[in-house]
Amino acid sequence: MPDRRLLRLTLAFVVVLASGIVAVGYVEAQRSSDRVIGDPSVEQALRSGDLSPVVDSRDGRTVVATDSNAFVSDENDGPRAQAELVAFAADGGIYYHENDHTRYWDVDPVAGTDATVEFVYADHLAPEACDGSVCTRNGVERVNLTTGASTDVFSRVTPGKHSTRWHDVDRIDDQRLLVADIDRDRVFVVNTTTELISWEWSAQAAFGVDSGGPFPDDWTHLNDVEHVEIEGRDAAMVSLRNHDQVAFIGFERGLLENWTLGTDGDHDTLYEQHNPDYIPPERGGPALLVADSENGRVVEYQREGGSEASNASGASAESSGGTWTRSWIWSDARLGWPRDADRLPNGHTLVTDSNGDRVFEVDRSGEVVWTATIGFPYEAERLGSGEESAGGESAAALGLPDREPTAANRSVSAGVMAALPPSVENGIAYAFPRWVGPPEGIAVVALLVAVLVWGRLEYRWLDASVGVRNPLRIERE
Repeated sequence: MPDRRLLRLTLAFVVVLASGIVAVGYVEAQRSSDRVIGDPSVEQALRSGDLSPVVDSRDGRTVVATDSNAFVSDENDGPRAQAELVAFAADGGIYYHENDHTRYWDVDPVAGTDATVEFVYADHLAPEACDGSVCTRNGVERVNLTTGASTDVFSRVTPGKHSTRWHDVDRIDDQRLLVADIDRDRVFVVNTTTELISWEWSAQAAFGVDSGGPFPDDWTHLNDVEHVEIEGRDAAMVSLRNHDQVAFIGFERGLLENWTLGTDGDHDTLYEQHNPDYIPPERGGPALLVADSENGRVVEYQREGGSEASNASGASAESSGGTWTRSWIWSDARLGWPRDADRLPNGHTLVTDSNGDRVFEVDRSGEVVWTATIGFPYEAERLGSGEESAGGESAAALGLPDREPTAANRSVSAGVMAALPPSVENGIAYAFPRWVGPPEGIAVVALLVAVLVWGRLEYRWLDASVGVRNPLRIERE
């Protein structure tokens, strides 16, 4: 049997070394970021109300809705635990800030206004409001970012929390909203005056329950909806995250099968995507700009052939068939879990990188020209540019070049993370503090293993036996 003293010294060395690596990583992160994620000036301005510029100036205000990872950590004032709605002024200062809700999701400008938005929120309710169980109020609220005046638009209570929270609605007109009901795997149109549902479509009408995620707990994870016009008729574009697909649903015709992008499990095309934007033929489409989340990239697909298809010059194709072909891809060494991308009227792309704790703007050449560092953003809008990608053209029409990181562009830490399966990499980044990189992660695992092994060995080496007698006594051997 190995010498006990040598084993103890070896395990003590591992414990001290691993603890040191974790401590140094933590202290360095605290020293360099002043106890906040990313740029300390942004987080400090949010807490203090300071209106001085904290990011570079830009044309128009930028509104950001942030998520929270508080379900894997205690509720606290950390940047990734605080869900917030933040607006950056054109000069880079904080124009508006609130953190009244448990989660913030989709945010859209209100047509005909300069500084009013509608956003989707989720509030976790107390058990007494849920008949003793767990439930969530999902709602839409309108707020004037200048005055702070807000109005409740529509809300509903759903059971549970994590896989029942609505992520998106899309306004059709003054009275009607198109709602992505993630809880019931459906989309519906509701009149916000009468609160009556006038149309709905259930994913079960077109997809088997053996597809996608676990049924019925988190089957489709329907996280986005957009009111579009296909072949001159109303349709809903929906993002079925757990099916790796973007589908088009005609209000009169149901699922438009030949318009679906992606296939369940085909991760080369899409992998648990968020917030696809439809670009119509008159702006160089049909095209789909998608935050391809688990693949860590922003992609665009151009529809070639078939109805409503057109090339970059605007020439229409024949009205049958049609396929989606990838026309653009963008990523950099930092992009972790993008969950939104909007094409702006100037040809730039506004990207929301959740695990990268940033919202940034990419120009036509693929260079990052503006960044706002903020904890765990979900979606962003540039006011004055139209809703989502409504003012932008397709990548094919603009001739945008692809951009992907090379091995030479990655740090050793980023290279290690990139070698992991995307779901594992994003899960680590989602659950752990940003300062926990591969060295700290390996050290934490080594520390836990060493402590458990050491404790097991000491138990085996303990020269004592426990006899169950009356009274209980411990005898030395």
